[in-house]
Amino acid sequence: MRLRRTAVALLLAVTAALTAAPASASPRDGHPVPFPTGTATAPDGRTALTDARGRQLRLRGVNLDKYAEATPADLDAVAAQGFTLVRLPVSWTRLEPERGRLDPVELRRIRQLLDRADQLGLLVLVDFHQDVYGPEFVGGTGGIPAWATRDDGLPFTPDPDDWFAGYFQPAVQAAFRHLYDDPDLRRWQADFYTRLARELRGHRSLLGYDLFNEPFGPVAGDPADPAVLAAASADLERGRLADMYRRLIAAVRRVDSRAWLFVEPTVLVGQGVPTALPGFGDPRPGAPRLGYAPHFYDTAVENGADWNPADGFVEQYTAAITGYPAAHRLPVLVGEWGPPNPRTPGNTALVRRQVAAMDGFAEGWTLWYWCRGTGGYCALDPAGHPAPGDEPAFGPYPSAVAGTDVRTDGRTVGWTADGTGHPSELVLPPAAFPRGARVEVSPADARTEVDQPVGGRAGTVRIRLPHTRPGTPVTVRLTAR
Repeated sequence: MRLRRTAVALLLAVTAALTAAPASASPRDGHPVPFPTGTATAPDGRTALTDARGRQLRLRGVNLDKYAEATPADLDAVAAQGFTLVRLPVSWTRLEPERGRLDPVELRRIRQLLDRADQLGLLVLVDFHQDVYGPEFVGGTGGIPAWATRDDGLPFTPDPDDWFAGYFQPAVQAAFRHLYDDPDLRRWQADFYTRLARELRGHRSLLGYDLFNEPFGPVAGDPADPAVLAAASADLERGRLADMYRRLIAAVRRVDSRAWLFVEPTVLVGQGVPTALPGFGDPRPGAPRLGYAPHFYDTAVENGADWNPADGFVEQYTAAITGYPAAHRLPVLVGEWGPPNPRTPGNTALVRRQVAAMDGFAEGWTLWYWCRGTGGYCALDPAGHPAPGDEPAFGPYPSAVAGTDVRTDGRTVGWTADGTGHPSELVLPPAAFPRGARVEVSPADARTEVDQPVGGRAGTVRIRLPHTRPGTPVTVRLTAR
């Protein structure tokens, strides 16, 4: 979400039947990204993703672009940097420009990306993306189709300097109301989700689905009143949005019992407003595969400001974000985060703080987004290197750990061994270790194998503790050569 002036005024006021299959080889010396098959909940309520061997997984990645421009070569570059996850925005209107027929060209494009992710060992989270509902209001080919847009003939006046203000236009409010309430639109949307899930199932890379990007809805009253806006968000999450998620969960589960399904709160969570979403059931056989996918944006920074570390944003967000997944035992995957320009001093500090914060509450994240440029959220500079200020997002991390209490502090990773003897793995991105890494592990009898970054591709550290008792602290220190 890229908020502008109106969003600043309003939101800152609020603040006052498939089984898991192994992934194929990745560029990191042939080691696949494990598919999460279950969860483990700690005493503090944090729920980790786990693989078939019970190892705790940490997923790090990037968003691909929302304009259908990403190519398999982009996935090669993402994997080479050591990322294990991509969030792939898809558009209902591009996939189903005419009701009842999925577009074969768009389907082929998505399948090609998933095919390449299969080969690389990446995981892919498919994001059902929308911004200001759809092309009837914002142009382009993203979001909800024109044939599923009902605006009651109400006015829509775009603001070229504040696209987010479009959400409060009468026509957009009506369109969301109809999408949530009209039986035929409900049925058509669920049918679209079922048909797309049927087409994509079977890909080893398919982690699952982010069911609805940045949900919004009707605001009964003056949205400039922070109490009105907060009440409207809570009403939406408890009622219409919750009902939509139940329909969409059921729609995907008609054809796919393997995928993980993630629900998003409204954007107010970014301003420290806890979600009012209820819990959800999962009709798949066995344990549920549901997760929570909030976004992590500071409104003032979205509007072009340099981050002020004294504004309490990270602390307020963390406090708002943790209660819901703890109450419902859901893993957290932050679907979008990152400032539009990480080069300024405050925003550089913000990136570092966000990475540290997410290590404390999230099992995965995807940075917005994979492109080259000198701003505009591009994760890479024009030469293809990490954008200045975004370096912490390209740092080392534990991808699979045979233990609990996993913690990361810069280039030091620690955990408490579970005593199983299964290997733990850490990723060594080439951006952080262009000439390789020195690795120190405690306890001293750990068996350590290091595949150094070579030729611009990430390396891996594998650690076995065959003689270590459960509960033994493990520490890995990494330094650049």
